[in-house]
Amino acid sequence: MLAALEERVKELTCLLRMADIAAEPGISMEEILPQVVWLLAPAWQYPSIARARIELDGRTYALPEFREGVARQRADIRVQRVVRGCVEVHYLEERPEMDEGPFLREERSLINAVARQVATIAERKQEELERALLQEQLRHADRLATIGLLAAGVAHELNEPLGNILGFAELAGKCDGLPEMTGRDLGKIKTAALHAREIIKKLLVFARQMPPEKRLVDINQVVRDGLFFLEARCAKSGIRVNYALDSELPLVPADAAQLNQVVVNLVVNALQAMPEGGVLCLRTGTCEDTVLLEVEDTGAGMSAEVLEKVFVPFFTTKDVGEGTGLGLPVVHGIISSHNGTVQVHSEIGRGTRVEILLPLTQGKTEHESISQ
Repeated sequence: MLAALEERVKELTCLLRMADIAAEPGISMEEILPQVVWLLAPAWQYPSIARARIELDGRTYALPEFREGVARQRADIRVQRVVRGCVEVHYLEERPEMDEGPFLREERSLINAVARQVATIAERKQEELERALLQEQLRHADRLATIGLLAAGVAHELNEPLGNILGFAELAGKCDGLPEMTGRDLGKIKTAALHAREIIKKLLVFARQMPPEKRLVDINQVVRDGLFFLEARCAKSGIRVNYALDSELPLVPADAAQLNQVVVNLVVNALQAMPEGGVLCLRTGTCEDTVLLEVEDTGAGMSAEVLEKVFVPFFTTKDVGEGTGLGLPVVHGIISSHNGTVQVHSEIGRGTRVEILLPLTQGKTEHESISQ
């Protein structure tokens, strides 16, 4: 009776300690499972010859002295009815036959309870991770919306003085007897003002103040048009262009001019990421009720920190004068106005892939996402 009571105490202690470990704030599965493994062997009838391990999602957690024994007790870890691993206890030496080989009936109940508790912890941690990711996406979307409102306000405020600058520069250039140097300077003023106006147009696109004029568009033709003036530059830079365009691609309701700007922006970004040459691949295809457009390069790639900011206006890693930091924000603005999604996948030294999905029918939802 006393021996049986001692066994029950060991089992309850194991489960209680597991619950205490899992309740620690901020603890991860990688920190929980090694501690759980350490608890298992002492809870079995012959702890001196017991060795335990836990396998979860392809990873194994065991003490350094673990080795497989002559007898084994095992329980699957099921998360939402899917087997994602197991809990095992091995005996290194032969022991008398009990309820389940050398194992007690109560030990079967214990290992099943441990497996269920590990599954519960894994499910809870997965939910916490998904919730944190969703919160970050919401915060990111809120920041983009705020920046969009600010960008629209700044653009509208700057349009009028820029118009005045251009108008007065034109008038001054028509004056008789204008010195040659002054005429050249006025030309520089007009060029600078027109450049500023183009930036304002991009800001308005990002802020979705310029609604697209949608017609049925062939994305394959948009890709070819976008590369028409850039293929020579690719060849000169030692960049091979590969096309993987779906010949049966359906038409999509879109603004062809804006989508052309998307393709050009993405290709220019790819060219700048491959100064020593590389491969540029453009793909199209269908994915359920959407059309897929991918632009992939073998360039320098981006870090996770940079990847988080690629849709923030004026953020750029390029040198001064080489970029405005509006390329991807404008892409985001255009695709969002088409009710599509943009995903950017990148890895340092391995290149970048931009994936765009456009709906085949008009929709009302707008959203975006960044993955590595």
